[in-house]
Amino acid sequence: MDSFISISISIFVLSLYALFFHCTNAATFNIRNHCPFTVWAAGVPGGGRQLRSGQTWRIDVAAGTTAARIWARTGCSFDRSGHGRCQTGDCNGLYQCQDYGAPPNTLAEYSLNQSNNLDFFDISLVEGFNVPMEFSPTSGWCNRGIHCTADINGQCPNELRAPGGCNNACTVFKSDQYCCNFGSCSETNYSRFFKDRCRDAYSYPKDNHASTFTCPGGTNYRVVFCP
Repeated sequence: MDSFISISISIFVLSLYALFFHCTNAATFNIRNHCPFTVWAAGVPGGGRQLRSGQTWRIDVAAGTTAARIWARTGCSFDRSGHGRCQTGDCNGLYQCQDYGAPPNTLAEYSLNQSNNLDFFDISLVEGFNVPMEFSPTSGWCNRGIHCTADINGQCPNELRAPGGCNNACTVFKSDQYCCNFGSCSETNYSRFFKDRCRDAYSYPKDNHASTFTCPGGTNYRVVFCP
């Protein structure tokens, strides 16, 4: 009986430790809309939330989450059932996103608690641009935030222009030169257009890994639209 009690206590303690470890390494994302217009924030994981100018939305993301992203949808209209359409960033016509959004959309991408318990995060323009963005840590000693605040929509090349945004060349031309689906590819005049305006952001799929940033697992973050 004593050995059974001892084993039960050990299992209970280990379970508490696992729960504590999970909770302390989860991340909180505060998403803020500083644009002078309404956006419909989206996250996978997270779903979606309408944010009028000045409003915020908090999502808590489990430790170990990978290939996650946050973005702004613009020009949206939804019915009471949560079905509708957005001009940019639309996710299959759903208010509560379950899949990634349609280009063009500025992306905050991240994976939590990866190699050496590091979070990896970036701003990506690989699917184009719709609103300026800041993506920054808000806790711990990690203080290197990233920004993409240029007037890309206003300066967008004519062939990349889209309603409400600026497409990446892959979306428009769908060729391996721009999409990098097979083998290697290099920067182009189109990718340089994005990179020259947002040095921290990914401009095409094979862009330099210096555009990926790291923080210790358990760091919290903010994503600001129109910082």
